[in-house]
Amino acid sequence: MPVPKKKPETWTVADAKARFSEVIDRAQIGPQIITRNGKPRAVIVSQAEWEQKTSRKGTLAEFLLASPLRRADIDMERQRDKPRDIAL
Repeated sequence: MPVPKKKPETWTVADAKARFSEVIDRAQIGPQIITRNGKPRAVIVSQAEWEQKTSRKGTLAEFLLASPLRRADIDMERQRDKPRDIAL
């Protein structure tokens, strides 16, 4: 059973540097937001969450086949124009 995710915690850069091990430990429970000058600048997440969010979910062909535009009436014919003359 997955561990319930908590609301992201917010840390200033100074606090995150001073308590970096704690930030890493808490990232196992949920994302940790790092702020600079009061604005969010980075997020620390667990390795498992990073892999889940960045893993490939199918092939390009599967993505294109699942596109809602697949059956749309879009003119996809290639133009047969001649190349332009360019002075080099």
